[in-house]
Formats: sequence, structure tokens, C-alpha cells
Amino acid sequence: MQYFCVTPYLIRIFSDLPRRTFTLVLLAGAVMGNCAWASVGAGPDTLAVVFPDIGEPYRKVFTEIIDGVEQQARGKVRSVAVGPAQDAAELQTTLRRTGVRTVIALGRQGLKTAGAFDALGVVVGGISALPEQERFRGISLMPDPALLFTWLKTLVPGVKRVIVVYSPQQSAGAVRLARDAARAQGLELVALEAQDLAAAVRRYETAFAGIDGKRDAVWLPQDAVTADDATVLPLVLRESWNRNVALFSSSILHVKKGVLFALYPDNAALGRELAALAQAPDATAKIGLQPLRAVKVAFNTRTAGHIGLTVNMEQHSFDAIFP
Repeated sequence: MQYFCVTPYLIRIFSDLPRRTFTLVLLAGAVMGNCAWASVGAGPDTLAVVFPDIGEPYRKVFTEIIDGVEQQARGKVRSVAVGPAQDAAELQTTLRRTGVRTVIALGRQGLKTAGAFDALGVVVGGISALPEQERFRGISLMPDPALLFTWLKTLVPGVKRVIVVYSPQQSAGAVRLARDAARAQGLELVALEAQDLAAAVRRYETAFAGIDGKRDAVWLPQDAVTADDATVLPLVLRESWNRNVALFSSSILHVKKGVLFALYPDNAALGRELAALAQAPDATAKIGLQPLRAVKVAFNTRTAGHIGLTVNMEQHSFDAIFP
């Protein structure tokens, strides 16, 4: 059966028909017509995901997040890979024409493109921090410190103090959340500022000189300065191993190299949470980035044994285990 769309042009044509015939035509068009007006009406349930056009293995991360978005979304999800040359205005026009009202922007390139949209709602994911904290809402890649500390106390019951070296430019927000989380869980947080890599190294050296492996733990934040892979990571791995200190982070690669445990993104679950946030009424949507709670856990059994921990592997749901 062929359906048609009742447009203003057709209304002018059919207006010369007898009233009864004209009414039936309008009803048929309204009930059966496949028209743009109907798709616009369904727009609020249509999401788009804008993500960086990059190759594997990084592309897999974004496709897993998109899978989660599709699982949670109430309507159709349109995914668009974008590069640096993407025309944001043209893309926004295309998305609006297809009924999209909210965009989930993944990664820096996704945010750069969707950040130029002025007629669509934007939810952000797949980044650690926002350049304009008060403009967007979304979920960061930084695991919630409350979850980190819960796992720390579960694996290392005797811990009383957490030491973190951080750069205020990159990790001030994370440390702010961590202070509240530590207080709520009866932990003391010792937060040491470092403006650059040299200062970070000095901070770590001083901290390890007076550390107590029985009650202290060291947290490596998502900080390019104070958790530098080339200089800082070898230093803290060596010192924590020599002094039997629990070291934890937010990178599965760190665990592979000897960190005790890390929380890292559960990509599909993150996608579901982003979709739920994108579909929430604006009045309930909090501006700014929420910490990541959709996480997986990586654990290093060799490090645990070395620092004297006895962990019942059957009682804990580790997603990645390294010897």
C-alpha cells in the first residue's frame, strides 16, 4: 500500500474537493502518512552519538559505549564518526532534520564538534575533564573516589591513610571529591600539590621516605603530570614494592605493570548511563561531569602476595586478573 504525506501544498489542491472527501483525505494522511512532521514529533526519543573517527584499538572503546547507548535508548540511535574537518553547522542541520534533539559527544573530537551545536542538547562522555565545566553535563572517565576507596578498604582492611600527589590544574576536582569520600569512609587523605613533573618526583620521594606499609596506601590519579608513565610510574612501582605499600590507580595497564588494583570504565554500562542522562528531563539534569561509576576492576595477584595480602578470589568479582 502506498502512503503519502499531507503537506500544505496538497491541502491547497484538496481544498477544492467536496468537504466529506477532503476530510477523509486528511484523516488518511494523518493516520497512514509517512511524513517528516511525524518524525519530528518523535524527535525527543532520537539520540545521536558523535565520536572520533579513529582506528583500532581505540575505536572499539567508542563502539562498546555506543552499544550501551543503544541498549538504553528509547528510540533510534544515530552514530556519526567525526574528524577535525567536520562541518559542525552542517552536521547539526542534518541531525535536526532526522529528528535528533540530543547528542552524546564522546572523546575530545566528539566534544569539539558537538560543542559548536547551538540548537541541540549535548551530553559528554569519554573524557577526563571539561574545558567549560559549567556548560555541559556528562560522565567523566575518572572513577568515583568513593568506589576506589571502598575497594581499597576491602582489599587492604588495615589501611588508614591515602597519599595522593596531584597537579591542581588537572586534578583539583578529583581531589575535592576524594576528600569527602575519604572522610565518609574513615580514611585520612594526604593530598600533595605538584605544579610540574620535577615537583611531583620530589613529593613522591618525600612521601615514600616516611611511609608505613601497614597503614598507608598511594593513589595514582588520572593526572598527566603526577602519574606520568615514563618517569613517575617506574618510581612509585619500585618504591611501593620495596616498602610493601598498596598502590592503586585508574588504569588497567598500570595493574599489568605491578599496581595492586585499578578501576577502569565498563564501556557498555557507561553507554547506558549516558543514554539515561541524555533522556532525563532538563530540570533534573545536573550541569558538569559526574564521576564514573560504571567500572570494572583489575587486580594483580603477584603484587598482593608480595605485600602480604590474603585475598579470597572467589569472594571478589575481578574483571581482569594479572599474575
